Amino acid sequence: MNTAALALADRARPAIASLGSGSKGNGTLVQLGGELLLVDCGFGLRAVTQRLARLSLRPADLSAILVSHEHSDHMQGVAALAHRFNIPVYASHGTLRATAGKLFGRAFTSDEPFAINAVEVMPVTVPHDAREPTQFVFRADGVSVGVLSDLGHVTAHVCRHYQGLDALLLEANHDRDMLAAGRYPPSVKRRVGGDLGHLANEQALALLQQIAHPGLRVLLGHISGENNCMNRLAELFEPMRGELADLGYATQAEGHDWRAIDAEAAAAPIVVAEPAP
Repeated sequence: MNTAALALADRARPAIASLGSGSKGNGTLVQLGGELLLVDCGFGLRAVTQRLARLSLRPADLSAILVSHEHSDHMQGVAALAHRFNIPVYASHGTLRATAGKLFGRAFTSDEPFAINAVEVMPVTVPHDAREPTQFVFRADGVSVGVLSDLGHVTAHVCRHYQGLDALLLEANHDRDMLAAGRYPPSVKRRVGGDLGHLANEQALALLQQIAHPGLRVLLGHISGENNCMNRLAELFEPMRGELADLGYATQAEGHDWRAIDAEAAAAPIVVAEPAP
C-alpha cells in the first residue's frame, strides 16, 4: 500500500501533502485530528480532482477548505469544489468581502483561534497585498502543522506563531537576482519583491534558521518557475537538512506526496525536480 493509501486508511495519522504549489495554483493538504483539510484551491474542479486522485483521494474525503486570501491562484477552484461536494469553507471576513459574492463560507477573525471538530485552527495575519490575508497553524493531539506562504516579509508576529511546529509548508518564492534580471515588468518585480509580496529564498532561510529543530519536517513551496531554480534552492537549504527531520520541495506540476508527521514514520527519499515553467 502506498503512502497516500496509508494516509487515507488511517485518518488519525498526521500528515501533510501538496496538490501543487506556485503562481498557477496552490493547494495544501493537512491530515490531523481525524480531519482532512485543504488549504486553498487554485485549481479548477477537474484539475483538483485529478490531483487528489494522485494521492488516492476523492473530493468527498475533504472535511473542510480554508482560504488564505482572495488571489486566484489560491481560491479560483474553491466555490465549485465546495458547492459540488458540499464541503464547508472557512475564510477571513476580509477575504469573503473581497470576493464580491463569488465565495461563501464561514467567516473567521484573523489571529483568533477556532475549531474544526478536534482541530484547533490559528489564522495568522501576514503582510500580503490582499484584503485580510492569513496563513494557518493547526493543532490536534499534541501535533502542530503550519502553512506559511504569500507574505512579503517575516514579522515578529509570524515568528512567534510558527515556533515549535512538527511540520511546515514554507514559501521560498524567488531568487532576488533572478527576479531583478527576469522578464517581469518593473511594477510586477516591485510587487513580488516588496514587503507585501512574496518571500525571497534568503528570507525563507532566515526564518527557517530561527525555528528549525530536529523534529521539524519542512516542505518548501510556492517556488517560482520564472524567478527561482532548484540549484539555488538546494545551495541555500540543503545545508539545513541535518538540522531537520525532513526537507522536501513542493512543485507546481507535481506538488508533493504525503509526508507522515508522526515520529515513528521514516522519511521517504526526496526527489528533487525542476519547478514547472
